[in-house]
Amino acid sequence: MPPWLSDSDELHLSKPRALPEVRRKGIVGHTVLAWDDEVETADGIRISTRPRTWLDLARRLSLSELVCMGDELVRVPRFGLEGRNEPFATIDGLRSMVSRHPNLQGIVRARAALDLMRVGSDSAPETLLRLAMCDAGLPEPELQLPLRPGSPGSPTADLGYRRRRLAVQYDGGHHLLPDQKFSDRRRDKAFESAGWIVLVLTKNDLADGFEGATAKIKRILHTAYLSPSSAAGFSNPV
Repeated sequence: MPPWLSDSDELHLSKPRALPEVRRKGIVGHTVLAWDDEVETADGIRISTRPRTWLDLARRLSLSELVCMGDELVRVPRFGLEGRNEPFATIDGLRSMVSRHPNLQGIVRARAALDLMRVGSDSAPETLLRLAMCDAGLPEPELQLPLRPGSPGSPTADLGYRRRRLAVQYDGGHHLLPDQKFSDRRRDKAFESAGWIVLVLTKNDLADGFEGATAKIKRILHTAYLSPSSAAGFSNPV
């Protein structure tokens, strides 16, 4: 969830239409229609599932925030880091749930978010970067792009263009740790040794909505197009 909402101390309590609305200090009441598979139990308390929570938040989140949250639901986790290998949801599953609630507040935004969601973003900044690239008129990038497809140990780029040999990495705060910095440098070196350009972005690039970063990517792609060694096979400059 976006920081402004994840830090909220509000408690949202939903009830079926047949029961009276909740009115109590610190509690936001809702009247909802929820299917059985949209509710789960945690510590004896019935709560909305992650996908249903995403749908309910469509009324409050911006489109880009909703896409970020959706990308997190559908991304494929790494078992060694998270203890699971199945995503919390699929785009098809979310689309099916959305179709059940055509009159829900925020449903138009939820449908729009589904069209923009992709499997492969590992963080909200990566999603925002992808959206900024597309908004800037850049081709949609590949996500979690392996240097050597089919090789389990291959380093990967967060986003990029294989045909243009451009790898784009977004390094968040944990990338400042010494061990992670060493791993990142080894990752980037592997791409560079294979003739790729590596562009590393940070929270400073996020601060302006990736405006400067997308301009830089455009220049790199344009230069790659004009280069005699790489122009073959590209029909349109960016």
